[in-house]
Amino acid sequence: MHIPDGILPVPVTAAGYAATAAITWYSVRKINRKPNPQAEVPKASLLTAAFFVASWIHIPVPPASVHLVLSGMMGAMLGWFAFPAIVIGLFFQAVMFQHGGLTTLGVNALIMGLPALAAFGIFRLRQLGKNSPGRVKTAVAGFVAGSVAIALSVALFVVILITNIPADINAGTERAAIITLALSHVPLLAVEGVVTAALAVFLLRVRPRLLDGV
Repeated sequence: MHIPDGILPVPVTAAGYAATAAITWYSVRKINRKPNPQAEVPKASLLTAAFFVASWIHIPVPPASVHLVLSGMMGAMLGWFAFPAIVIGLFFQAVMFQHGGLTTLGVNALIMGLPALAAFGIFRLRQLGKNSPGRVKTAVAGFVAGSVAIALSVALFVVILITNIPADINAGTERAAIITLALSHVPLLAVEGVVTAALAVFLLRVRPRLLDGV
């Protein structure tokens, strides 16, 4: 779901950068309001590294292949740290792996960062109720957060591409290719949900304090 350079018109890429800058600023503002923002930097760094290398783990889904995104896991585990962490990860993926482009960095950040923030909100729902969230609640919240994040990313990816198909190519063929690519990500919803749920339950068992902030 990395949109490369040269696909989107300049106004769209500029709007993507503007929106990403605004959301990053707001996220940093929320982070700075925490009692000790530096305390979560190691966790954010570790998960940013995981997000960075995840694009190399390909899962064959004929006729295409998909790779782990981990945006839902980022949102569930990092909260407001997730959006700037994803921007950093996408930048290095574009520079080092040529996954996505620099002109489309803002748009790609929105495609993966906004669903990560949605996953953050979903994961926090496990705290509803009188009792502290147990394994079942945490696993369910983690699975839903991971799955919904991918579904939202795919939806944003499809909408942005289909509404900006260049006039000099066959729109019908391009539209069919985009839909096929989007459908190939359906199995990834379950995979990302399981990965997020497993990590959340593991942290709840061995280091529950790491989940306290989200």
